Amino acid sequence: MRLYLDDDSVEALLVRLLRADGHEVLIPADVGSAGVKDPVHFMSAIRENRVLLTANYDDFEQLHALVLLVGGHHPGILIIRKDNDPKRDLRPRQIVRAIRNLEAAGIAIPDNAHVLNHWR
Repeated sequence: MRLYLDDDSVEALLVRLLRADGHEVLIPADVGSAGVKDPVHFMSAIRENRVLLTANYDDFEQLHALVLLVGGHHPGILIIRKDNDPKRDLRPRQIVRAIRNLEAAGIAIPDNAHVLNHWR
């Protein structure tokens, strides 16, 4: 899968594990957008035709809804919920497994926002 990780999800171990699992990963530093606002990250992901991976649930749920409201499209959003609960929060290996499970289920990713915690 072609992924764009926003600032909230960039972690060296996660990037390594995703790449080792065969994903093509782009991070904000690769395109000079580290530290920018969420809509800029979303536009970068859309421009690069990449699924956005984020831990910022609220903002990207709203951006997703806005794009669909105006009849637009996007490659998809994968959300990592962080509830500060070690039993529920995903670690990097679990994130990679959740993406693999989502892909294996054949669930549509374009124009959708999926919470990866449900796919562990």
